[in-house]
Amino acid sequence: MTTETVAVADAAVQPTAVQGAAHAANQKKILNRLRRAQGQLGAVIAAVESGGSCKDVVTQLAAVSSALDKAGFVIVSTAMRDCIDNPDTPNALTVDELEKLFLTLA
Repeated sequence: MTTETVAVADAAVQPTAVQGAAHAANQKKILNRLRRAQGQLGAVIAAVESGGSCKDVVTQLAAVSSALDKAGFVIVSTAMRDCIDNPDTPNALTVDELEKLFLTLA
């Protein structure tokens, strides 16, 4: 885990171990969802290449889409939480930017 300094009220503070653990847990969730989507996409490709049934292809494609959507929502919710917890960080997103990101997933 890296230790980044976060500027809050003109003072630099180290993120707490709890914040670091929460970030690592969210990153793990996101990576697991993306890996699941990657595996499901492989199944879609294999089904198309082997002439799989329309039902099987569409079912797998829906699973890929759902996994990607859920990963996106976790990413946006993490960004929202980070912005609330640390609004003065250099990479903090504005409310408008967060809304735009959220709506791109809708």
